[in-house]
Amino acid sequence: MRKGLRKTVQQPRAWQRMLSGRRLDLLDPSPMDIEIEDIAHGLARVARWNGQTVGEHAFSVAQHSVVVEEICAHIQPDLEPKWRLAALLHDASEYVIGDMISPFKAALGVDYKTFEERLETAIHVRFGIPAKSPIHIKKLIKTADRACAFFEATQLAGFTAAEALEFFDAPPDGYLLHIEPQSAAVAQSRYIQRYNVLSQAAGFATSPAAAFETE
Repeated sequence: MRKGLRKTVQQPRAWQRMLSGRRLDLLDPSPMDIEIEDIAHGLARVARWNGQTVGEHAFSVAQHSVVVEEICAHIQPDLEPKWRLAALLHDASEYVIGDMISPFKAALGVDYKTFEERLETAIHVRFGIPAKSPIHIKKLIKTADRACAFFEATQLAGFTAAEALEFFDAPPDGYLLHIEPQSAAVAQSRYIQRYNVLSQAAGFATSPAAAFETE
């Protein structure tokens, strides 16, 4: 082959440029390349249920996450702010990988789960949460997540209450929710506002009592 005609083989690009200017390595994510503004922006534009919901706006992962944190606090009112922050961030990895419905996640198998866990760990480290949550916290967040899904399924996604109970948990006693999907701008703003309150309460600033307020 003549000089100058040999082509070098380039590795596929494995990073994504965020609006903050950060370049996040998708295979080896660094906590230093993760910003809450990027997370909020992305999650406010990721639709739950693949967008198959009623209403003018999609029900975003950002809005869902705020509700899940609220349900966690309803179930366990004395929950520490750092674990309430973990609840708010429980789907934060989806700002990169999107919100795949559970059946598709299962079909993809362990490699997807490993990738998701690696990104979740980097997010936790970035925001001062223990890299791995205790089992009882994981169970609490999962319970709140499934309870929120029940409301979403019956109010937005066309499920009957009986159908939703087959796949999701019933809402906790005493907790009622009427969902009104927010615009991306509103969902993004409220997600950041809640993050700011909880991160302050967890020790990054003052006013811990504010963490126990809900909308």
